[in-house]
Amino acid sequence: MMSILPELTLTYFPLRGRGEPIRLLLADNGAQWTEDVVQLADWFSGKCDVKNKAVFGQLPQFTDGQLVLYQSNTILRYLGRKFNVAGSNDVEYTYIDMMNDGVEDLRQKFSKFMFFEFETGKEKYEKELPNQLSAFEKVLSKNSNGTKFLVGDKISFADYNLLDIIQCNQSVFPNCLSSFPLLTAYVDRIVSRSNLSKYLKSEARNSRPIFPKRS
Repeated sequence: MMSILPELTLTYFPLRGRGEPIRLLLADNGAQWTEDVVQLADWFSGKCDVKNKAVFGQLPQFTDGQLVLYQSNTILRYLGRKFNVAGSNDVEYTYIDMMNDGVEDLRQKFSKFMFFEFETGKEKYEKELPNQLSAFEKVLSKNSNGTKFLVGDKISFADYNLLDIIQCNQSVFPNCLSSFPLLTAYVDRIVSRSNLSKYLKSEARNSRPIFPKRS
């Protein structure tokens, strides 16, 4: 008798935001999941129960059967282990986790810029961005001369996270990788993966903005 896999559900806003690295991981690994979409107006007006149930009052929420998780990086680490994209041993896993923390630093800076400094800090952010990206270029150079991933020979949850934040930055600064040949080739390799390529071209993906529309 075939076992039925528990349904995977991502509860998030109709945005890419912090839900997108999770979607990239799921899509690339051929997973089927349900999107439970929470409208921003309902969230801010308190009309949705999930806000009261959320441990930290935040989304995304991810459900795998009876397991309910919050915090996007916790969800990524969980799915990394579930789909075997968290390294081949404890050492690799630890380095992958470190890389993911580095991506989080970049995401925090990007979010601050987009939400609070878009009009006044664009030039400053663009000037500082190469310093952030150069760290990942250097990491890639030390792993098979930049022909693989951040850590080891297999893609990891940190790679999906880095891909997303690079694409976020490219949406504002299209040429931000012009001085980084290894990162450019890295992005090209990842987006050409069969399952991921299909997802990136899908209507579901392209109908979601990165952030809410600016007023």
